[in-house]
Amino acid sequence: MFDGDVVVIGGGYAGVRLAKRLDGTARVTLVDRKEVFFHRIASLRAGVRPEWTHTPFIPYDRLLHHGRVVAGKAVRIDTAERQVALATGERLPYDVVVIATGADYPEPARFSGTTTEEAAKSFAEHQRNIATAEHVLVVGGGPGGVELSAEIRLARPDARVTLAHAGTALLDSTGSERPGRRALAWLESHDVEVRLDSFMSPGNDFGTYRDARGTVIEADLSFWATGTTPNTLWLRLAGHGDWLNSAGHVKVDRMLRVDGKPDVFAVGDVNDATELKITPAALAQADLAAHNIRAYLQSSGRHRKEPRLYRPIHRTPLIVPFGATDGLTMLPVPGGESAVLGSRTTTLAKAKTLMTPYMRRQLGYSAA
Repeated sequence: MFDGDVVVIGGGYAGVRLAKRLDGTARVTLVDRKEVFFHRIASLRAGVRPEWTHTPFIPYDRLLHHGRVVAGKAVRIDTAERQVALATGERLPYDVVVIATGADYPEPARFSGTTTEEAAKSFAEHQRNIATAEHVLVVGGGPGGVELSAEIRLARPDARVTLAHAGTALLDSTGSERPGRRALAWLESHDVEVRLDSFMSPGNDFGTYRDARGTVIEADLSFWATGTTPNTLWLRLAGHGDWLNSAGHVKVDRMLRVDGKPDVFAVGDVNDATELKITPAALAQADLAAHNIRAYLQSSGRHRKEPRLYRPIHRTPLIVPFGATDGLTMLPVPGGESAVLGSRTTTLAKAKTLMTPYMRRQLGYSAA
């Protein structure tokens, strides 16, 4: 017996986790514009190495045993009729709707198009461009920029690679200097030119880039790892701009519900619950929202559950691979500065497989 209809909009990490958690207790419909799950954690390597081209793509067909996955684009949440309108004209009734549309990442960590073939073609183009470039510029010294710079360097030891970062230290968002120093030492030891305190913008001529001091850099290929944009424009266009904050994130209460809407939840990168837009936070939110949705759907039953409050994650392990066999892991230590672990821990935890076996199992496939 199922307690109600739950429509989950977005099949990323948070959406998949939540849909799977509710599959046995509600009639779940997962809506995503992509035909497959996109394992974004593997995308930077897929944009560099041909043998990884298809690794990020995992079919949805084994995710749900009772619910269904609909390939389509949500264009409106009709709160009066309690329906989700799709671009095709189809309308999905809901008792609870979950916004899990995530955020848009810069190339190459992006799913281009809607099919595996279109996305794979984009990765192959990045691989060809990197394979022939004489000078590659990466802008942004956060985890993504550092990881991408390392992947490019290892794939192209003969090319010139420059990492430009607007901050005074790499990985400065961690709040600790040690990870940034470790990353800087690795990059410089592998002949990556690191330019700190260097805010970059495109120059006047094609293939040129200029920093805030007016220094011009010439590069025949560039990647901008400078942050993400929440995928909420469709909500604004549908008349729900009051649900969003100034940065475009969905405003939620401590139960992860849209303010004033007990039957509308938002989880993962798309909401304003935490500044840490990382996979562990998205998964934790999905678990808590699943519990609260059950509590809402079963509010009049004998086995009524009490809702739980979300506590934002401020300290969490951070893993930054430097290719498949090296990297750093930042591990929070209660009451003290985080420990920074090296290549062995990082390789086992993430660098070698980029957590692909884990995500394949989450979607019902074997680890291989």
